[in-house]
Amino acid sequence: MLSGTKAQRRSLLGPPRMGKDGPTPDATVPCAAAYYHACDLSGPQFLPQPSSQLCVRKATPTLDTLECTHHPPRKREQAGLAWQPHWVPSLGLGQRSGEESITSCLESPKGIRVTKVDWQSLKNGVGHHTEEYPCPELVVRRGQTFTLVLELNRPLEDQETIIFTVETGPQASEDRHTKAVFQISEPEVGKNWTAVKEAETENTVTIGITSPANAVIGRYLMSTRVSTRRKQNDRKLGDFVLLFNPWCPEDDVFLDSEEERQEYVLNDSGIIFRGVEKHIRPQGWNFGQFEEDILNICLSILDRNPLYQDDPASDVSCRHDPIYVTRAISAMVNSNNDRGVVQGQWQGKYGGGTSPLHWRGSVAILQKWFKGRFKPVKYGQCWVFAGVMCTVLRCLGIATRVVSNFNSAHDTDRNLSVDKYVDSFGRTLEDLTEDSMWNFHVWNESWFARQDLGPSYNGWQVLDATPQEESEGVFRCGPASVTAIREGDVHLAHDGPFVFAEVNADYITWLWHENESRERVYSDTKKIGRCISTKAVGSDSRVDITSLYKYPEGSRKERQVYRKAVRKLFSVEASGRRTQLRRAGGRGLWREDLLEPATKPSVTGKFKMLEPPMLGHDLRLALCLANLTSRAQRVRVNLSGATILYTRRPVAEILHESHTVRLGPEKEKKIPITISYSQYKEDLTEDKKILLAAMCLVIKGEKLLVEKDITLEDVITIKVLGPATVGVAVVVKVTVVNPLLETVEDCMLMVEGSGLLQGQLSIDVPSLEPQERASVQFNITPSKSGPRQLQVDLVSPHFPDIKGFVIIHVATAK
Repeated sequence: MLSGTKAQRRSLLGPPRMGKDGPTPDATVPCAAAYYHACDLSGPQFLPQPSSQLCVRKATPTLDTLECTHHPPRKREQAGLAWQPHWVPSLGLGQRSGEESITSCLESPKGIRVTKVDWQSLKNGVGHHTEEYPCPELVVRRGQTFTLVLELNRPLEDQETIIFTVETGPQASEDRHTKAVFQISEPEVGKNWTAVKEAETENTVTIGITSPANAVIGRYLMSTRVSTRRKQNDRKLGDFVLLFNPWCPEDDVFLDSEEERQEYVLNDSGIIFRGVEKHIRPQGWNFGQFEEDILNICLSILDRNPLYQDDPASDVSCRHDPIYVTRAISAMVNSNNDRGVVQGQWQGKYGGGTSPLHWRGSVAILQKWFKGRFKPVKYGQCWVFAGVMCTVLRCLGIATRVVSNFNSAHDTDRNLSVDKYVDSFGRTLEDLTEDSMWNFHVWNESWFARQDLGPSYNGWQVLDATPQEESEGVFRCGPASVTAIREGDVHLAHDGPFVFAEVNADYITWLWHENESRERVYSDTKKIGRCISTKAVGSDSRVDITSLYKYPEGSRKERQVYRKAVRKLFSVEASGRRTQLRRAGGRGLWREDLLEPATKPSVTGKFKMLEPPMLGHDLRLALCLANLTSRAQRVRVNLSGATILYTRRPVAEILHESHTVRLGPEKEKKIPITISYSQYKEDLTEDKKILLAAMCLVIKGEKLLVEKDITLEDVITIKVLGPATVGVAVVVKVTVVNPLLETVEDCMLMVEGSGLLQGQLSIDVPSLEPQERASVQFNITPSKSGPRQLQVDLVSPHFPDIKGFVIIHVATAK
């Protein structure tokens, strides 16, 4: 309706030229199309706001079609509308009896709309530490403001404001916190999405948008509309990705160290420690979280998890919680209960797939899984699962590192002991031994708060994607608070008993007799959980973090924690009953029966290498025995040796011999041992490991088991010949040595490194004579600055891969 007096309204419109039956054909009248936009037979329904521009049409004898200079023809049948003229005397249009009605002939203001959006990708990327993601859409972190510049088709009027809608996942709703509707307002700090006008020009407005620090992470759709009294549809601006934010103090994943954030969130390469306790070796790993498609793949992993498949709306709504997300990723990185990323294989046979030791990083694995329509990638072992999981969690914004535990227990029955059954030569009896002690095991730690446990348990949390035991019916492990493990609080979520055993279980050895009786054998019961290692912040050195998991071995505090864990594990509160444990052959044992060590024998033994154990060479070592008493003793020594997997599972026996020695009072004696290359070369696995055992039987009846794990060494050196600069080719020189005493052909160098080359590079190596040293040169052209890891493996069908890596410091382009 028009405001003002009737005379003013008539004056504004002016009198129409009238004929006997209404306006003449050339009369100018108000445009009915401007306000009879919905008319039923009872009369016109007017526009909800006054018009601002005079709109006229030529009156026509028939009113089936309305024409004017501003509105296209409209058919009265259109959308079920009907034209029913009511003449108003002042305008020459009819009215209902007893009523003078006047309508606005002024057109509504031109509808306002967003014509263009600038996501400010560079500025936001730098501010949110996401500039390395090569995604087409904006990537930002939650709890932190990001900026948009909206271009409008006309300036905003005072009474108009912009309303935003963001939503993620299917069936997004405000109740589930997967949808938010908010408009430009004053700055505020809270748990809601906010938009603040930062700047405005004639037709552009700069908006700062802030998500809550506990917002659901994932891919969002953003839409916008302008609040006017006219109905408007939302205009889709596009997608953006929201990640966890370790830089935001209010985020559960906040990490208060810039150096650690650079290492555990932004570093796209790392080191995984493998080997044995006495010979720990670093292996490079390309995490590659900023490589092409990796972020999209990581989000796809969340969408492939069974909880999402069962109830997608509920699953997405839980993705604000790092506990929920990391637990889901732990299950999805292995393929045991779902079409997860990696299929495990520990049998030493890798037909139809790739040997775990051939992987140099996560990128090729994740891309193969995604391009193969989510078919599990063959094959992985613990360090592969940990490497892939580290990539995914760093990519999603959770500070994560890779941790190696040497002499790691796999306690299948939760009795905090690894019970190993051996024969009279110290050989493991596989059919009786259910538990195991791996040379090393690799898992992850992620940093976040434990809102479910309380602030005492915030910080590093153990996560393990290697499928060893089920957790609530699914092969996954964690998150388990490292603090809870150290303090023996094994009753707390999640999977505390299993992780506690991995680093604290006692190692118990039993001699199995032919009459099916068993006898406790003296051995080092405290050998589990040694040299727990991770890469140092900002360097390639190894950091020992054993003290984060347990108090000093044998200390009073360590024993107190151990007993506390035993009580909690077997208490009425924890299980509802006192747990009796069944071992091989149906023998029941209470855990307390195992706490006391076996009787210490009167002799000691130790293997000693006489030469470094080199791949392709004979092994020379000695068993050193010492008599601790003042009387002479006779000892029968049964020696055995086997090639093994890193899980210490035997593959093939390579040594079997017996000796009887006489030890004088407080005297020592050495038994020399030689294992030729021909004895082990056919059965050596890619792990390059050999286990030696000596069962020492003192004539008086005491028994001692001595063991030694050997990892064969190899040689590869990598040098960069000159300074490395972005966009400039640089020469790399690799020197390799044929480890064998025979000529080898068909060797190849496999090269990989994020930011140094695209994908993988393969280079043929000329024929190598026995023990020949040879050099190969090739060029790389770095694409990213900063410290970059280059991995080079010598691959041959004649011997296990020889792996090496080097860190290259790349300068920015001049």
